[in-house]
Amino acid sequence: MSFKRVVVTGLGALTPVGNSVQEYWEGLIAGRSGADFITRFDAEKFRTRFACEVKGFDPASVIEKKEVRRMDPYLHYAIAAVEEGVNDSGISADSIDHDKVGVIWASGIGGLKTFEEEVSSFARGDGTPRFNPFFIPKMISDIAAGMISIRYGFRGPNYATVSACASSTHALIAGMDAIRLGRANIIVAGGSEAAVTASGVGGFNAMKALSERNDDPTTASRPFDLDRDGFVLGEGAGCVILEDYEHAKARGAKIYCEIVGGGMSADAYHMTAPHPDGLGATLVMHDALRDAGMSITDIDYINVHGTSTPLGDPQEIKAIETVFGEHAYAINISSTKSMTGHLLGAAGAIEAIASIKAMENSMVPPTINHQTDDPVFDTRLNLTFNTAQPRTLNAVLSNTFGFGGHNASVIFRKLH
Repeated sequence: MSFKRVVVTGLGALTPVGNSVQEYWEGLIAGRSGADFITRFDAEKFRTRFACEVKGFDPASVIEKKEVRRMDPYLHYAIAAVEEGVNDSGISADSIDHDKVGVIWASGIGGLKTFEEEVSSFARGDGTPRFNPFFIPKMISDIAAGMISIRYGFRGPNYATVSACASSTHALIAGMDAIRLGRANIIVAGGSEAAVTASGVGGFNAMKALSERNDDPTTASRPFDLDRDGFVLGEGAGCVILEDYEHAKARGAKIYCEIVGGGMSADAYHMTAPHPDGLGATLVMHDALRDAGMSITDIDYINVHGTSTPLGDPQEIKAIETVFGEHAYAINISSTKSMTGHLLGAAGAIEAIASIKAMENSMVPPTINHQTDDPVFDTRLNLTFNTAQPRTLNAVLSNTFGFGGHNASVIFRKLH
């Protein structure tokens, strides 16, 4: 059978460096760090006292006040990003078949703040089970997909993808495949996360996964730097509206680009550590290229997972060198996590948006905070350190890798 072509017709973002797609993009190109000391809770006694928080966002600006209390922040973020994405796409009630519009939404953790508050309240009590009736629906990772569909009346495929930090890239791939197969005309895809909580920071601290650079939070996320010491926790949401190309043309939609391939693999190695030879990362990029029907020389830019961890960064670069060979030195590579921090289940969505905007604007966002070269990385690689670089981009690849060994890569290309 022949697959339908899939294009991107809308974008929405709520991030630590901007509360809209335009603000987010301007923040990236300016090399703005979203990291600062935590305001969500008193982190004074934590080993890490900073994060990349969303700033200046009022959920009541997009959600009725009485409904705000019935939702976890991860759902607030989701609705804000989707509202922008839907408006950007120009979807209107008379231009779509609601039965053929689906929502595939990701979150690596879901309603962590809600879970933390409810269990803490119970533990402080006398043992009598007094739980909020919204506790479970506020907490579960699939509720965002459900509530988005309810808000807009979208009755097509509807579910959540949960694969830790690869979650929203898996959502994009699932959305692409649903449209390719004719199961939907439009898929609202993306992810949201709100894990800057005491248990979120404390849990990652216990794993020794987070940077502890409390003396200089704004430069703590430093992928590929010799002195990197862990990732910086971020929060927010990203929405990508995917659409059947012919359907988009018929309704006169603005088209950003085409989504042409997705790859999925597993490390099958360790609970949290990457494969030492970058095997899963190698497999997933090969899979994405094969799915897209593209060669290695077609790729101009890779938005890497690049979390700023001692183990993860070298293994991803090793995989890129394995897959792309000499062409690796002709590609721009950058980690926008140096600015946004790590949004966990929402990382793939906002990094896909960064990749799409880079292609649209012929500008590669930088890897900021680079101070000291690490000899493990070949100096011939263009890791786009500290300053955005102008470049015509025809095809871009975005990588995400999650705890459990989950890997997902997606490729976008200018519409031909």
